Amino acid sequence: MTNAARDSAEMLQTTLQQWGGTADLWVFGYASLIWRPQFPFTERRRARVHGWHRALKMWSRVNRGTPANPGLVFALLPGGSCQGMAFRIPRADVAAIMPALWQREMPLPVYDPRWITCHTPEGKIRALAFTLARNSPSHTGDLPAEKYRQIFAQSHGIYGSTRDYAHTTHTELQRWGIEDRALARLLQLAENPPPSPPEPTETPP
Repeated sequence: MTNAARDSAEMLQTTLQQWGGTADLWVFGYASLIWRPQFPFTERRRARVHGWHRALKMWSRVNRGTPANPGLVFALLPGGSCQGMAFRIPRADVAAIMPALWQREMPLPVYDPRWITCHTPEGKIRALAFTLARNSPSHTGDLPAEKYRQIFAQSHGIYGSTRDYAHTTHTELQRWGIEDRALARLLQLAENPPPSPPEPTETPP
């Protein structure tokens, strides 16, 4: 086992200890977990979290890009608020479900697993969320529009392109009545090429 895999396994054990095992476990999904959870659950609720926001600002060098041409995936970053979905995993099923979910989200210890408060129509719940620190090497920081255009046009990994990933997330959010204006603006960059430079004008002799 590599050091990274060992660190990830230790983080899983710590997270399960923090959960405690006395109640069902909730997971907050803000991107692909919404449209491809890949684990059985007994309840799904629309949820909002405060103090965190969804952002396409995490480098992906395998799933949605390559080391030579990195793509992007969503992360939950500090600040603002975020609407997503909360999934309930029965307490008796956690031991069987969590290893596979962890391997999907945390094959490398890049995310910071965190217990956050989700506000749902049925009340507040405590849910596990995969967040990202701003000082993480995987955090892109602010990228210029041209860089997003380049990534949307070129970056492709084992699970498909960054562009398709972003479009699918946006479509699924809309299906649940969730508006993400920042994501909509980014997708417009993919559809609208930059304006052409003006034609040079001749200077009279």
